[in-house]
Amino acid sequence: MMDGSWVLLALIMLGVFTYYVWPYYRLRQVITAPFPAEWRAIIRRNVPTYRYLPTDLQHQLQRLVKQFIHQKEFTGCNGLVITDEIKVTIAASACLLLLNRKTDVFGGLRYILVYPSAFSVPREGEDEAGLRHAYPAHLLGESWANGKVILSWEDVLKGNQDRHDGMNLVLHEFAHQLDSEAGTVNGAPVLANKKRYQRWADVFQREFQALQQAALQGDHTLLDYYGATNPAEFFAVVTEVFFEQPQAMQQLHPELFSELKYYYKVDPRDWD
Repeated sequence: MMDGSWVLLALIMLGVFTYYVWPYYRLRQVITAPFPAEWRAIIRRNVPTYRYLPTDLQHQLQRLVKQFIHQKEFTGCNGLVITDEIKVTIAASACLLLLNRKTDVFGGLRYILVYPSAFSVPREGEDEAGLRHAYPAHLLGESWANGKVILSWEDVLKGNQDRHDGMNLVLHEFAHQLDSEAGTVNGAPVLANKKRYQRWADVFQREFQALQQAALQGDHTLLDYYGATNPAEFFAVVTEVFFEQPQAMQQLHPELFSELKYYYKVDPRDWD
């Protein structure tokens, strides 16, 4: 019969295996498994950018999608039933942001809540008299720093239909997730070194202020005015444009394009 020390050692080893070894083993199984043909058909149909990626990036995206779906928990809201189509479409759209990058697959993210269409959430605001009021905010998506993303399925599909309109709900909300990995959501994701942060700050502050001025004056601009709300929304908005209107961004905002190209490690101009 084992004495107490052997029992304790066995329990420790079991805990190590359960907490560290088994999850790694299961992830390796998932990543090395063949990519389902049904999933590939979903991506080709619902994420048209996939069809224009070179073969190596398509394979990267497939691996990322498998890991994303394995690690994240999807929940349907307002009666929406989560299907493979929903999971694969969202995962593939989000993982476009991770191609060629040595990074976790949105390591801080655990839950994805999906509504059938636009949804309402309670908010509080202050009126001109300083009184606080509760009101419903009507949203297409939200990204929270506590490990949640909320999406409207209708608008996920709509954002993917036109891959050149510069508006994509999933790219926007998951750019916020990348932003939050630095510890604060302030428009500056995790960068390589101090020099890169300084360069990023110089370019982004200048471009952000220019967009704010354009919004005040009602000037036409490639970038949506929503990006003038704050630096975090600016990063999310320019991410959408970088992936969907790269030629125009490079021509009109070359420094901004260069910073995003360095960060994302891809050049979407090659995908046409």
